[in-house]
Amino acid sequence: MAGIGAAGAGSVAAVPGAGLTPLHAQGAALVDGFGRTVLLHGVNTVDKDAPYLMPGDGFTLTDESAALLARHGFNTVRLGVSFDGLMPTEGVVDTGYLDRVEAVVDTLAAHGIYTLLDNHQDGLSEIWGGNGFPEWAIRARPAEGEPNPGFPLYYLMPSMNAGWDGVWNNTYGVLDHLGVALGALAERMNGRASVLGIELLNEPWPGTPFLTCFPDGCPDFDAKYQRALQRLTDAVRARNTTVPVFWEPNVTWNETMPSHLGKNPPITSPNIVFSPHDYCIPSQLAIYLGLPEELRAVCPVQQDKTWSNIDSFTDRTDIPTMVTEFGDGDPTVLRNTTTRADQRFIGWHYWHYRAADGDPFRGDLGRELVRTYPQATAGTPEAMVFDSSTGDFAYRYRPRTASAPTEIYVSDLFHPDDYEVLVTGGRVTSAAGARVVTVEADGTAPVTVRIHRPGSTGVELPADGGTGSAGSSGSASGFPWFTGSAG
Repeated sequence: MAGIGAAGAGSVAAVPGAGLTPLHAQGAALVDGFGRTVLLHGVNTVDKDAPYLMPGDGFTLTDESAALLARHGFNTVRLGVSFDGLMPTEGVVDTGYLDRVEAVVDTLAAHGIYTLLDNHQDGLSEIWGGNGFPEWAIRARPAEGEPNPGFPLYYLMPSMNAGWDGVWNNTYGVLDHLGVALGALAERMNGRASVLGIELLNEPWPGTPFLTCFPDGCPDFDAKYQRALQRLTDAVRARNTTVPVFWEPNVTWNETMPSHLGKNPPITSPNIVFSPHDYCIPSQLAIYLGLPEELRAVCPVQQDKTWSNIDSFTDRTDIPTMVTEFGDGDPTVLRNTTTRADQRFIGWHYWHYRAADGDPFRGDLGRELVRTYPQATAGTPEAMVFDSSTGDFAYRYRPRTASAPTEIYVSDLFHPDDYEVLVTGGRVTSAAGARVVTVEADGTAPVTVRIHRPGSTGVELPADGGTGSAGSSGSASGFPWFTGSAG
């Protein structure tokens, strides 16, 4: 067996420092500057209330909270930014707000964490009790006596739908102003390798045509929406030519409606990443509307449909996907996401974390989120298994030329002190007990890495690279989109 290493019973080495390289889309993969296929696990931090990202507010991430995230293996944060924060006055970008965003990005980078800048909105604007778009940018207003049921049902209000229509029609130049704001954000991030990308708009609502999105998606609206996304992408790229741009489907996706983005016309701009969400709507209704928690029993069926829509989108577009929101009070619902993401080698951002939360990544929540996983692979992923009941992990990849080794984060929750690592087809190049195991291939044959509890027999990979099972709480995968190189 080429390459056997076992950690001792002493303390585990600290997480390596930064050294991030810019990431870019290459086929359906995200690839770093060393030519490695990257997998990202992280959290959302979205401040929805002005004045936004103020140091010491208990919300904004600090050096301490960034260190905690890195210690648990999280290598990305989806950081909420607000159009209302970027341009509180029409035509005037708030450079003080950009300074605060920049400070958080740099704090995270110092701990080896990539930042996705998420232009966030919920409910369009504070006009309806939501957030995102400044009031000056939206002309629609609630009618006298118009009931406002609050999130999420306020999306059905006629006045809010009129507001969204004004956005998509650019009636009063709102998309132009948003393009200027996002362009200023992009320009400020020039040269920062730690910026994963800019997500153009969180959970966009179709407005008045929303009923046309049921039951099979809305190709007419999505064509219009894609034109808006392209307009905003062009505004970003005019100020920062290299930053990846994340496109989110319209929010009826969360009700399992497929996205028609990339159908007519195809997506031709480089460095575009698809950024859907994966929520179980019955469970969300239980959380927000007080409906019976037993509704969660149908979550696997609904989430299978969501992931089938992801598969269809990827087959059509051949661009990377990253699930930029998922979350639930029930760990079994979280497992529905993490298992399906593992099966496809897709990264994610958990909702939600803020500095004042301390360390919530323990217990059942941590068992699903604090995973052993390959953060960077010097090759093409073939199969992966992680068992969230035991922490046992196995991974196989086919080597390709890269200028840095494969890096596998070892869960500090499951393996706080020691673990065993077994490699075939390669060798361990990190120190015994390292929190990140590095592996180099012996040749061109597949490399298999197993990391598990001392004395455990571990978990097995599917022999044919197809999907398998690691038990009720595990996940196994053979990645259908990585049949060749990542190029």
